Amino acid sequence: MSSAWKSASRRARRSGSALRREQHPTRRRLGAPNLVGCSAYMNETEPSPPLDDRWKRTFIFFLSSQTLSLFGSSLVQYAIFWHITLTARSGVVQTFAILAGFVPQLLLSPFAGVWADRHDRRRLIALADGSIALATLGLAFALQSGLRDLWLFLLVLALRSLGTAVQTPAVGALIPQFVPQDQLTRVNGIHQSIQSATMLASPAVAALLLTFMPLQTIFYIDVLTAALAIAVLLLLVDVPTHQRAQARLETGHLHDLKEGIAYVRGHDFLMRFFAYSAIFMVLVAPAAFLTPLQVARSFGPEIWKLGAIEIAFSLGMTAGGLFIASWGGFRNRVRTMALATALFSITIAAMGIVPWFGAYIAFMGLCGVAVPLFNTPCMVLLQEQVEPDYLGRVMGVMGMIGSAAMPLGMLLFGPLADLVRIEWLLVGTGLVMGAQAVAMALDRALTSHDETTAPTSTDRPD
Repeated sequence: MSSAWKSASRRARRSGSALRREQHPTRRRLGAPNLVGCSAYMNETEPSPPLDDRWKRTFIFFLSSQTLSLFGSSLVQYAIFWHITLTARSGVVQTFAILAGFVPQLLLSPFAGVWADRHDRRRLIALADGSIALATLGLAFALQSGLRDLWLFLLVLALRSLGTAVQTPAVGALIPQFVPQDQLTRVNGIHQSIQSATMLASPAVAALLLTFMPLQTIFYIDVLTAALAIAVLLLLVDVPTHQRAQARLETGHLHDLKEGIAYVRGHDFLMRFFAYSAIFMVLVAPAAFLTPLQVARSFGPEIWKLGAIEIAFSLGMTAGGLFIASWGGFRNRVRTMALATALFSITIAAMGIVPWFGAYIAFMGLCGVAVPLFNTPCMVLLQEQVEPDYLGRVMGVMGMIGSAAMPLGMLLFGPLADLVRIEWLLVGTGLVMGAQAVAMALDRALTSHDETTAPTSTDRPD
């Protein structure tokens, strides 16, 4: 489950007839704080996405591009981590690998958010994809020439993490540029489902390739899928450059970064939202990283059991994405996130209690269902309420929180796993998560803000 969680957290912190304007009531966004030095263009209105069906064609091509990119990247991630695991057989080396995959993203995410607000987001995604592919190609050439030093794999993990840091806020900020506002939940849910299905297939394909082909073959496949993804994105995804990227900016990157931080600090809603998200990601760390170890200790070290929890979790995420895409969630998105947190609470605590592996697999699948139920309204809430000129920077802050919280959770719970049973950690974090779900649902600073800005709809419950 740990590999699926890593991919889900990255990408989560990266998702008829002509539509009438009255079908897309404008959602009041969080206003920009009074910042000295802001250019006059920031008061202009960002153009709305097209109101006919052309956005669906754009989304299909965009989703195709993202799926190609994710498939190749997932193959490489599994291949590298499996290679490190089987050759080093060291917990210390595994820790270095996890840090190499998270720390660069943590450090670069705030600046990546600035770039997403200053430059063409579509080209920024393509640049990030291309850079990741070049790093992978370099490792493939090194393996072809006989170099297999461990530091090469760690270096490529770090370089790929930098590319992910650039790509994630750009993807999150690009989607609202061409998707109508009342379709954001459906679109993000479909995006999550496709990502989950891709992650479900990736380990099986990676294992098959590694059985019959040398390791570098997977890296060449990643380069090919990245090239195809970039071609589709640049040639077929037609999204106009957002206003801020077209304007001539007189401020520097550091000034923009300070503006983004001031924007978040200037809105109590965002501060509370990010605080709840950070706590949630710390609490979920044992379920994300320690369940394979728990299965090996409590149910047996058979490989098929480790594969079974990965498959159950990915199937759950796929089902959850389809469910949230069709349902849409509560009209108040915070309450949907609270419901997902409660489902996490129940399933994670149950995985620490049930003594039968079949029941454990069932609760693992339900835990996977909760992932898109939390991630989709979380993403849509930011896309709807944050000013377009600040969306990239706010997404960058979200990426930074995700890159920091889960490793911090592992630093806390990882050593404890050698002192107490992992089952106790799961029950404890599950109970605390239940308290957080109640706190979110009762926090009027969150729920009342979303209620006052949510578009009305007769087919969504309160």
